[in-house]
Amino acid sequence: MPAVAVSRRATLKDVEQLYLLIDDYARKGIMLPRSRKALERLIDDFVVTEVDGTIVGCGSLCKLGDELVEIRSLGIAEGYKGQGLGSMLVRQLVEEARALGIPKVMALTYEVSFFLKSGFDVVEKNIFPEKVWTDCVNCAKQHACDEIAVLKILD
Repeated sequence: MPAVAVSRRATLKDVEQLYLLIDDYARKGIMLPRSRKALERLIDDFVVTEVDGTIVGCGSLCKLGDELVEIRSLGIAEGYKGQGLGSMLVRQLVEEARALGIPKVMALTYEVSFFLKSGFDVVEKNIFPEKVWTDCVNCAKQHACDEIAVLKILD
């Protein structure tokens, strides 16, 4: 019988597994690294997907203003991709933004087709000054960013 995936809010007990999952992506240069301390501080922003007690996916929501949140640190462990787990996480994060009354959800991504299937549109990065001044100003790729900006406007 196949394992059942469960999405839930992250807790402090999840920090080590979260760290390892995010670190795997960061080593490949496709996600910003997060220290264990940062994850402890930001744990309330994270949701996780687990299968048989093991975290196989994660994502977080970062408020960039009263009208904009960013999906960050979205990843699925090798061996679990293509099973709808990422879509499940994005739906949960979008619903959280909706519950907070925030009308716009954005992400910077290399996986454009995934976000298009989730109802996002490709947009210019420069329409997000909140993101640029919060994070991009400190990023090593600031002047040569190769990520694509996507946006979903909630109804």
